[in-house]
Amino acid sequence: MVQLTIIWWITLTYESASTLALADIMGFLPQIVLTPIAEAYVDRWDRCKVMIASDGFVAATTVVLVLLFLKDVVESWRILAVLAFGSASRSFHWPAAQAATTMLVPERQLTGVQELNQSIFGLSSITSPPVASVLYAFVEIGWILCMDIATALMAMIPLLIVTIPSPTRKAVKGMSIYGDMREAFQYIMGWMGLSLVLVLFMLANLLLVPAFSLQPLLVVDHFGGDAIDFASVEALAGIGTLVSGIILGIWGGTKRKIITVMGAMTLAGVGMTVIGLIPSDVFLMLLGVVFFVGTMFPVLNGAINGMLRSFIPPGMQGRVFAMLGSLAMAMSPVGLAIGGPLADAYGVQIWFIISGVFMGVAGIVALLVAAVLHIEDEMARNGAVDIKP
Repeated sequence: MVQLTIIWWITLTYESASTLALADIMGFLPQIVLTPIAEAYVDRWDRCKVMIASDGFVAATTVVLVLLFLKDVVESWRILAVLAFGSASRSFHWPAAQAATTMLVPERQLTGVQELNQSIFGLSSITSPPVASVLYAFVEIGWILCMDIATALMAMIPLLIVTIPSPTRKAVKGMSIYGDMREAFQYIMGWMGLSLVLVLFMLANLLLVPAFSLQPLLVVDHFGGDAIDFASVEALAGIGTLVSGIILGIWGGTKRKIITVMGAMTLAGVGMTVIGLIPSDVFLMLLGVVFFVGTMFPVLNGAINGMLRSFIPPGMQGRVFAMLGSLAMAMSPVGLAIGGPLADAYGVQIWFIISGVFMGVAGIVALLVAAVLHIEDEMARNGAVDIKP
Protein backbone atom coordinates (compact mmCIF):
# COMPACT_ATOMS: atom_id res chain seq x y z
CA MET A 1 0.00 0.00 0.00
CA VAL A 2 2.78 2.40 0.91
CA GLN A 3 4.76 1.44 -2.19
CA LEU A 4 1.76 2.18 -4.42
CA THR A 5 1.32 5.54 -2.72
CA ILE A 6 4.94 6.53 -3.38
CA ILE A 7 4.75 5.37 -7.00
CA TRP A 8 1.56 7.33 -7.58
CA TRP A 9 3.04 10.44 -5.91
CA ILE A 10 6.12 10.30 -8.17
CA THR A 11 3.92 9.72 -11.23
CA LEU A 12 1.69 12.75 -10.58
CA THR A 13 4.45 15.03 -9.28
CA TYR A 14 6.95 14.58 -12.12
CA GLU A 15 4.85 13.07 -14.96
CA SER A 16 8.06 11.66 -16.39
CA ALA A 17 8.91 8.12 -17.41
CA SER A 18 12.59 8.88 -16.85
CA THR A 19 12.02 9.95 -13.23
CA LEU A 20 9.82 6.95 -12.54
CA ALA A 21 12.45 4.68 -14.08
CA LEU A 22 15.20 6.32 -12.00
CA ALA A 23 13.21 5.65 -8.83
CA ASP A 24 12.99 1.99 -9.77
CA ILE A 25 16.71 1.88 -10.56
CA MET A 26 17.42 3.04 -7.01
CA GLY A 27 15.14 0.26 -5.81
CA PHE A 28 16.97 -2.40 -7.85
CA LEU A 29 20.61 -1.39 -8.00
CA PRO A 30 21.59 -1.77 -4.31
CA GLN A 31 20.03 -5.24 -4.21
CA ILE A 32 21.90 -6.29 -7.34
CA VAL A 33 25.22 -5.06 -5.94
CA LEU A 34 24.80 -6.21 -2.33
CA THR A 35 22.87 -9.46 -2.68
CA PRO A 36 25.88 -11.60 -3.71
CA ILE A 37 27.64 -10.35 -0.56
CA ALA A 38 24.56 -10.70 1.62
CA GLU A 39 23.96 -14.28 0.55
CA ALA A 40 27.32 -15.37 1.92
CA TYR A 41 26.54 -13.88 5.33
CA VAL A 42 23.01 -15.31 5.33
CA ASP A 43 24.39 -18.85 5.26
CA ARG A 44 26.68 -17.97 8.18
CA TRP A 45 24.27 -16.03 10.40
CA ASP A 46 21.01 -16.81 12.17
CA ARG A 47 18.37 -16.27 9.48
CA CYS A 48 15.73 -15.03 11.92
CA LYS A 49 18.08 -12.31 13.18
CA VAL A 50 18.94 -11.32 9.62
CA MET A 51 15.27 -10.80 8.75
CA ILE A 52 14.60 -8.92 12.00
CA ALA A 53 17.52 -6.57 11.37
CA SER A 54 16.40 -6.01 7.78
CA ASP A 55 12.82 -5.17 8.80
CA GLY A 56 14.12 -2.83 11.46
CA PHE A 57 16.34 -0.97 9.00
CA VAL A 58 13.46 -0.62 6.53
CA ALA A 59 11.35 0.89 9.32
CA ALA A 60 14.16 3.33 10.11
CA THR A 61 14.47 4.49 6.50
CA THR A 62 10.71 4.97 6.34
CA VAL A 63 10.88 7.19 9.44
CA VAL A 64 13.25 9.45 7.51
CA LEU A 65 10.84 9.56 4.57
CA VAL A 66 7.94 10.41 6.90
CA LEU A 67 9.85 13.34 8.37
CA LEU A 68 10.68 14.65 4.88
CA PHE A 69 7.02 14.69 3.90
CA LEU A 70 5.70 16.06 7.21
CA LYS A 71 8.26 18.89 7.15
CA ASP A 72 7.56 19.49 3.43
CA VAL A 73 11.23 19.29 2.44
CA VAL A 74 10.81 16.53 -0.10
CA GLU A 75 13.18 16.58 -3.07
CA SER A 76 13.61 13.89 -5.68
CA TRP A 77 17.21 13.07 -4.68
CA ARG A 78 16.18 12.56 -1.07
CA ILE A 79 13.44 10.11 -2.02
CA LEU A 80 15.88 8.26 -4.26
CA ALA A 81 18.41 8.03 -1.42
CA VAL A 82 15.82 6.61 0.98
CA LEU A 83 14.67 4.11 -1.64
CA ALA A 84 18.28 3.00 -2.12
CA PHE A 85 18.82 2.43 1.63
CA GLY A 86 15.60 0.42 1.86
CA SER A 87 16.67 -1.65 -1.13
CA ALA A 88 20.03 -2.35 0.51
CA SER A 89 18.37 -3.80 3.60
CA ARG A 90 16.07 -6.00 1.52
CA SER A 91 19.11 -7.55 -0.15
CA PHE A 92 19.67 -9.39 3.15
CA HIS A 93 16.02 -10.19 3.86
CA TRP A 94 15.15 -12.00 0.61
CA PRO A 95 17.85 -14.72 0.64
CA ALA A 96 17.30 -15.29 4.38
CA ALA A 97 13.57 -15.80 3.85
CA GLN A 98 14.08 -18.06 0.84
CA ALA A 99 16.60 -20.24 2.65
CA ALA A 100 14.54 -20.37 5.85
CA THR A 101 11.52 -21.73 3.97
CA THR A 102 13.40 -24.87 2.98
CA MET A 103 14.30 -25.62 6.60
CA LEU A 104 10.66 -25.37 7.71
CA VAL A 105 8.82 -27.14 4.86
CA PRO A 106 8.96 -30.80 3.77
CA GLU A 107 10.45 -31.21 0.30
CA ARG A 108 7.27 -32.62 -1.26
CA GLN A 109 5.34 -29.53 -0.19
CA LEU A 110 7.81 -26.84 -1.27
CA THR A 111 6.02 -25.96 -4.52
CA GLY A 112 2.64 -25.92 -2.83
CA VAL A 113 3.85 -23.70 0.00
CA GLN A 114 5.53 -21.36 -2.45
CA GLU A 115 2.26 -20.97 -4.31
CA LEU A 116 0.31 -20.36 -1.11
CA ASN A 117 2.81 -17.62 -0.31
CA GLN A 118 2.12 -16.19 -3.76
CA SER A 119 -1.61 -16.30 -2.92
CA ILE A 120 -1.04 -14.37 0.29
CA PHE A 121 0.88 -11.77 -1.69
CA GLY A 122 -1.99 -11.71 -4.18
CA LEU A 123 -4.51 -11.11 -1.40
CA SER A 124 -2.53 -8.11 -0.17
CA SER A 125 -2.28 -6.90 -3.78
CA ILE A 126 -6.08 -7.00 -4.05
CA THR A 127 -6.79 -4.99 -0.92
CA SER A 128 -3.93 -2.50 -0.94
CA PRO A 129 -4.58 -0.60 -4.24
CA PRO A 130 -8.14 0.57 -3.44
CA VAL A 131 -7.20 1.41 0.14
CA ALA A 132 -4.12 3.29 -1.06
CA SER A 133 -6.11 5.30 -3.60
CA VAL A 134 -8.68 6.34 -0.97
CA LEU A 135 -6.01 7.23 1.57
CA TYR A 136 -4.06 9.21 -1.03
CA ALA A 137 -7.15 11.34 -1.64
CA PHE A 138 -7.87 12.12 2.02
CA VAL A 139 -4.70 11.62 4.08
CA GLU A 140 -1.31 13.30 3.92
CA ILE A 141 1.29 10.97 2.45
CA GLY A 142 3.50 11.31 5.53
CA TRP A 143 0.85 9.66 7.69
CA ILE A 144 0.30 6.91 5.12
CA LEU A 145 4.00 6.09 5.32
CA CYS A 146 3.65 5.62 9.08
CA MET A 147 1.75 2.42 8.30
CA ASP A 148 4.92 0.99 6.79
CA ILE A 149 6.71 1.51 10.10
CA ALA A 150 3.92 -0.21 12.02
CA THR A 151 3.77 -3.22 9.72
CA ALA A 152 7.56 -3.62 9.76
CA LEU A 153 7.44 -3.84 13.54
CA MET A 154 4.55 -6.32 13.32
CA ALA A 155 6.57 -8.47 10.93
CA MET A 156 9.39 -8.69 13.46
CA ILE A 157 7.20 -10.18 16.22
CA PRO A 158 6.77 -13.73 14.83
CA LEU A 159 10.49 -13.81 13.97
CA LEU A 160 11.22 -13.31 17.66
CA ILE A 161 9.13 -16.40 18.46
CA VAL A 162 9.79 -18.87 15.64
CA THR A 163 12.90 -21.02 15.66
CA ILE A 164 14.40 -21.77 12.25
CA PRO A 165 16.96 -24.60 12.23
CA SER A 166 20.24 -23.86 10.53
CA PRO A 167 21.73 -26.36 8.08
CA THR A 168 25.11 -27.91 8.76
CA ARG A 169 27.87 -26.42 6.66
CA LYS A 170 31.22 -28.00 6.06
CA ALA A 171 34.44 -26.06 6.40
CA VAL A 172 32.82 -22.73 7.18
CA LYS A 173 35.74 -21.76 9.33
CA GLY A 174 38.35 -20.07 7.24
CA MET A 175 36.12 -19.73 4.19
CA SER A 176 36.16 -16.16 2.91
CA ILE A 177 33.10 -14.26 1.76
CA TYR A 178 34.62 -14.12 -1.70
CA GLY A 179 35.06 -17.88 -1.53
CA ASP A 180 31.40 -18.30 -0.65
CA MET A 181 30.35 -16.10 -3.57
CA ARG A 182 32.63 -17.97 -5.96
CA GLU A 183 31.29 -21.32 -4.72
CA ALA A 184 27.70 -20.22 -5.37
CA PHE A 185 28.57 -18.91 -8.83
CA GLN A 186 30.45 -22.07 -9.74
CA TYR A 187 27.51 -24.15 -8.50
CA ILE A 188 25.15 -22.31 -10.84
CA MET A 189 27.53 -22.42 -13.80
CA GLY A 190 28.07 -26.14 -13.26
CA TRP A 191 24.39 -26.77 -13.92
CA MET A 192 24.03 -26.15 -17.64
CA GLY A 193 20.24 -26.05 -17.70
CA LEU A 194 20.12 -23.57 -14.81
CA SER A 195 22.73 -21.36 -16.48
CA LEU A 196 20.64 -21.17 -19.66
CA VAL A 197 17.45 -20.41 -17.71
CA LEU A 198 19.31 -17.70 -15.80
CA VAL A 199 20.42 -16.02 -19.04
CA LEU A 200 16.84 -16.19 -20.29
CA PHE A 201 15.53 -14.54 -17.13
CA MET A 202 18.19 -11.83 -17.34
CA LEU A 203 17.06 -10.93 -20.86
CA ALA A 204 13.40 -11.11 -19.85
CA ASN A 205 13.96 -8.75 -16.91
CA LEU A 206 15.85 -6.36 -19.18
CA LEU A 207 12.55 -5.86 -21.04
CA LEU A 208 9.92 -6.67 -18.40
CA VAL A 209 11.02 -4.41 -15.58
CA PRO A 210 10.66 -1.17 -17.58
CA ALA A 211 7.18 -2.23 -18.69
CA PHE A 212 5.91 -2.92 -15.17
CA SER A 213 7.70 0.07 -13.67
CA LEU A 214 6.11 2.44 -16.17
CA GLN A 215 2.62 0.94 -15.82
CA PRO A 216 1.28 3.96 -13.85
CA LEU A 217 2.11 6.18 -16.83
CA LEU A 218 0.35 3.72 -19.14
CA VAL A 219 -2.82 4.23 -17.09
CA VAL A 220 -2.43 8.02 -16.95
CA ASP A 221 -1.06 8.90 -20.39
CA HIS A 222 -2.53 6.24 -22.67
CA PHE A 223 -5.86 5.49 -20.98
CA GLY A 224 -6.37 8.89 -19.31
CA GLY A 225 -6.93 7.20 -15.96
CA ASP A 226 -6.71 8.35 -12.35
CA ALA A 227 -5.76 6.85 -9.00
CA ILE A 228 -8.87 4.66 -8.93
CA ASP A 229 -8.08 3.27 -12.39
CA PHE A 230 -4.49 2.54 -11.39
CA ALA A 231 -5.76 0.87 -8.22
CA SER A 232 -8.10 -1.27 -10.32
CA VAL A 233 -5.24 -2.45 -12.51
CA GLU A 234 -3.13 -3.38 -9.50
CA ALA A 235 -6.07 -5.09 -7.77
CA LEU A 236 -6.91 -7.20 -10.83
CA ALA A 237 -3.29 -8.32 -11.03
CA GLY A 238 -3.50 -9.24 -7.36
CA ILE A 239 -6.67 -11.26 -7.92
CA GLY A 240 -4.88 -13.14 -10.69
CA THR A 241 -1.99 -13.85 -8.32
CA LEU A 242 -4.39 -15.11 -5.66
CA VAL A 243 -6.32 -17.38 -8.01
CA SER A 244 -3.25 -18.90 -9.65
CA GLY A 245 -1.54 -19.42 -6.31
CA ILE A 246 -4.47 -21.41 -4.96
CA ILE A 247 -4.77 -23.49 -8.14
CA LEU A 248 -1.07 -24.32 -8.39
CA GLY A 249 -0.86 -24.88 -4.64
CA ILE A 250 -3.43 -27.67 -5.06
CA TRP A 251 -2.29 -28.89 -8.47
CA GLY A 252 1.47 -28.63 -7.95
CA GLY A 253 2.29 -28.10 -11.63
CA THR A 254 3.41 -30.55 -14.28
CA LYS A 255 5.67 -33.49 -13.43
CA ARG A 256 8.53 -31.63 -15.06
CA LYS A 257 8.34 -28.25 -13.34
CA ILE A 258 10.32 -26.60 -16.13
CA ILE A 259 7.39 -27.19 -18.50
CA THR A 260 5.15 -25.28 -16.09
CA VAL A 261 7.73 -22.47 -15.93
CA MET A 262 8.14 -22.04 -19.67
CA GLY A 263 4.46 -22.53 -20.40
CA ALA A 264 3.60 -19.73 -17.99
CA MET A 265 6.29 -17.53 -19.53
CA THR A 266 4.87 -18.05 -23.03
CA LEU A 267 1.31 -17.25 -21.98
CA ALA A 268 2.46 -14.21 -19.98
CA GLY A 269 4.28 -13.00 -23.09
CA VAL A 270 1.07 -13.23 -25.12
CA GLY A 271 -0.73 -11.18 -22.48
CA MET A 272 2.00 -8.52 -22.31
CA THR A 273 1.89 -8.11 -26.09
CA VAL A 274 -1.88 -7.63 -26.00
CA ILE A 275 -1.55 -4.95 -23.29
CA GLY A 276 0.72 -2.96 -25.59
CA LEU A 277 -1.84 -3.15 -28.41
CA ILE A 278 -5.03 -2.26 -26.51
CA PRO A 279 -6.68 0.96 -27.82
CA SER A 280 -6.90 3.84 -25.37
CA ASP A 281 -10.72 3.73 -25.22
CA VAL A 282 -10.96 0.07 -24.10
CA PHE A 283 -9.86 0.27 -20.48
CA LEU A 284 -11.99 -2.72 -19.44
CA MET A 285 -10.00 -4.90 -21.83
CA LEU A 286 -6.83 -3.82 -20.04
CA LEU A 287 -8.28 -5.02 -16.74
CA GLY A 288 -9.09 -8.43 -18.21
CA VAL A 289 -5.64 -8.93 -19.72
CA VAL A 290 -3.91 -7.70 -16.56
CA PHE A 291 -5.83 -10.35 -14.63
CA PHE A 292 -4.65 -13.01 -17.08
CA VAL A 293 -1.01 -11.90 -16.89
CA GLY A 294 -1.33 -11.76 -13.11
CA THR A 295 -2.15 -15.47 -13.08
CA MET A 296 0.93 -16.41 -15.06
CA PHE A 297 3.85 -14.91 -13.16
CA PRO A 298 3.04 -16.60 -9.81
CA VAL A 299 2.91 -19.92 -11.65
CA LEU A 300 6.30 -19.22 -13.22
CA ASN A 301 7.93 -18.04 -9.99
CA GLY A 302 6.35 -20.70 -7.80
CA ALA A 303 7.35 -23.57 -10.07
CA ILE A 304 10.96 -22.46 -10.52
CA ASN A 305 11.44 -21.74 -6.81
CA GLY A 306 9.89 -25.03 -5.76
CA MET A 307 12.05 -26.92 -8.25
CA LEU A 308 15.27 -25.26 -7.10
CA ARG A 309 14.53 -25.77 -3.41
CA SER A 310 14.09 -29.47 -4.11
CA PHE A 311 17.61 -29.80 -5.52
CA ILE A 312 19.87 -27.18 -3.96
CA PRO A 313 21.37 -28.28 -0.61
CA PRO A 314 19.96 -26.22 2.31
CA GLY A 315 23.45 -25.21 3.41
CA MET A 316 23.97 -23.45 0.09
CA GLN A 317 20.52 -22.05 -0.53
CA GLY A 318 21.16 -18.61 0.95
CA ARG A 319 24.17 -18.10 -1.31
CA VAL A 320 22.70 -19.68 -4.42
CA PHE A 321 19.28 -18.01 -4.23
CA ALA A 322 20.84 -14.62 -3.61
CA MET A 323 23.31 -15.08 -6.47
CA LEU A 324 20.50 -16.19 -8.78
CA GLY A 325 18.33 -13.24 -7.78
CA SER A 326 21.14 -10.76 -8.22
CA LEU A 327 22.19 -12.10 -11.62
CA ALA A 328 18.59 -12.40 -12.85
CA MET A 329 17.96 -8.74 -12.03
CA ALA A 330 21.38 -7.49 -13.15
CA MET A 331 20.06 -6.19 -16.47
CA SER A 332 17.03 -4.44 -14.96
CA PRO A 333 18.76 -1.08 -14.31
CA VAL A 334 20.00 -1.12 -17.91
CA GLY A 335 16.47 -1.70 -19.15
CA LEU A 336 15.14 1.09 -16.93
CA ALA A 337 17.88 3.50 -18.03
CA ILE A 338 16.90 2.87 -21.66
CA GLY A 339 13.18 2.46 -21.04
CA GLY A 340 12.52 5.81 -19.34
CA PRO A 341 13.75 8.09 -22.13
CA LEU A 342 12.37 5.76 -24.82
CA ALA A 343 8.93 5.77 -23.22
CA ASP A 344 9.01 9.56 -22.92
CA ALA A 345 9.68 9.72 -26.66
CA TYR A 346 7.48 6.92 -28.04
CA GLY A 347 5.02 5.93 -25.30
CA VAL A 348 4.97 3.19 -22.68
CA GLN A 349 3.16 0.63 -24.88
CA ILE A 350 6.30 -0.16 -26.86
CA TRP A 351 7.87 -1.88 -23.85
CA PHE A 352 4.89 -4.16 -23.35
CA ILE A 353 5.01 -5.24 -26.98
CA ILE A 354 8.77 -5.84 -27.05
CA SER A 355 8.85 -7.74 -23.75
CA GLY A 356 5.73 -9.73 -24.61
CA VAL A 357 7.00 -10.92 -27.99
CA PHE A 358 10.35 -11.90 -26.48
CA MET A 359 8.78 -13.90 -23.63
CA GLY A 360 6.30 -15.64 -25.90
CA VAL A 361 8.98 -16.80 -28.28
CA ALA A 362 11.61 -17.54 -25.63
CA GLY A 363 9.29 -19.74 -23.58
CA ILE A 364 8.68 -22.01 -26.57
CA VAL A 365 12.26 -22.06 -27.85
CA ALA A 366 13.66 -22.85 -24.39
CA LEU A 367 11.82 -26.17 -24.24
CA LEU A 368 13.45 -27.18 -27.53
CA VAL A 369 16.85 -27.03 -25.80
CA ALA A 370 17.65 -30.39 -24.22
CA ALA A 371 19.60 -28.92 -21.30
CA VAL A 372 16.58 -26.84 -20.28
CA LEU A 373 13.93 -29.49 -20.84
CA HIS A 374 15.93 -32.04 -18.80
CA ILE A 375 17.17 -29.58 -16.19
CA GLU A 376 15.76 -31.65 -13.31
CA ASP A 377 17.20 -34.90 -14.64
CA GLU A 378 20.64 -33.32 -14.89
CA MET A 379 20.62 -32.25 -11.26
CA ALA A 380 19.38 -35.64 -10.08
CA ARG A 381 22.17 -37.37 -12.02
CA ASN A 382 24.73 -35.11 -10.37
CA GLY A 383 23.57 -36.31 -6.97
CA ALA A 384 22.08 -33.00 -5.73
CA VAL A 385 19.18 -34.85 -4.12
CA ASP A 386 21.49 -37.24 -2.29
CA ILE A 387 23.48 -34.50 -0.55
CA LYS A 388 20.40 -32.79 0.84
CA PRO A 389 20.17 -33.53 4.61
